[in-house]
Amino acid sequence: MRILLALLLSFVTVAHAEDRGLLPGLIAAPMLLPVRISGKDMTLDSYVIRPDRPGRFPLVIMTHGTPGGGEGFFDRIARRTPISFNVAAVALAQRGYATLSIMRRGFGRSGGGYSEGLPAPCDYTSGVRIGADDVIAALAVARNEPWVDADHILLFGHSTGGLTMLAAAERNPAGVVGILNFDGGYHSFPGPGQPCGADRLVDTAATLGRTVHVPALWLYAENDQFYGPDLARQMFAAYTSGGAPARLQILPPFGKNGHDLVLEGAAGRWLSVVEPFLAELKLPTAVMIDLPEPAALAAPPSLSPGCQRAFTGYAAQRSDAKAFAVNDRGGCGYGTGRSVAEARDNAIAECSNKDTACHVYAVGQHVGEN
Repeated sequence: MRILLALLLSFVTVAHAEDRGLLPGLIAAPMLLPVRISGKDMTLDSYVIRPDRPGRFPLVIMTHGTPGGGEGFFDRIARRTPISFNVAAVALAQRGYATLSIMRRGFGRSGGGYSEGLPAPCDYTSGVRIGADDVIAALAVARNEPWVDADHILLFGHSTGGLTMLAAAERNPAGVVGILNFDGGYHSFPGPGQPCGADRLVDTAATLGRTVHVPALWLYAENDQFYGPDLARQMFAAYTSGGAPARLQILPPFGKNGHDLVLEGAAGRWLSVVEPFLAELKLPTAVMIDLPEPAALAAPPSLSPGCQRAFTGYAAQRSDAKAFAVNDRGGCGYGTGRSVAEARDNAIAECSNKDTACHVYAVGQHVGEN
């Protein structure tokens, strides 16, 4: 569909302007990806980061997890954005990949309404197969674009998205050569370390592995509070029992909960494990686009310890569509978005409370509301 290219090109001028300081040599742009799912036309909220040069590049399609259920669930999924994979997407784009992060139906600004409600408690297989429909639809559109090498496609998923990518690979779609499953699982009720129906997760993994021919690399942090190493090993054994080609790597602990390592940690924490896998698939591993270190930023005065850590992460984030807000009590808000305006709004919203007004301290890599 040429609509995709037109939508992308409509953002390129903005992307070049935004990325001049932090992402020279790359194009980064929001997109509304036109797809057809279950006989209906809709768009999926997406974000692309790729080399700013002619040619076709291996494509990495990325998809996200799902927040816990309960009150406010639909508000939380509506606030999700496709830029959550920014750190990983930039690292891969530097190595010559085109990355396409997609929000499944009902998440962020994607159309179609939320579709992944389970027909019965812990019926994970049905849920991830529904999400896989979105991935397959996005893949069908993206692989036809002139900047995509349609014969070399990676599926990259986190949490629910990890299982969703295994469900997409269950169909062995054309052009897909590998899967990266980061901390794959499904809703963790009633609390950390207690997945709803752990045996059902194992059953789901076994079901998905019966027909897959695409090699997969499973990566789980040692201190994942939702799907820990023991459960990961059980799921992996079930997945490979039917002959699915895969390997499992337990990564060192990250923070208080390693579940979000791929979203919040430096890419170097997992790239050394992923690169040999990519090399076996005859995919690039060497950096082809060097990026300068982000300019140093002076931290706001009187930040709380937590906000000091947040500002360190903010300063290292390679995106101009980011903002940092503060209040007079040492509080803060760190916002990212599809645009600078959205990032400002998100930073203020995260910072604000009933008692204290907040203001934007920095936008992009500059102090002030520029």
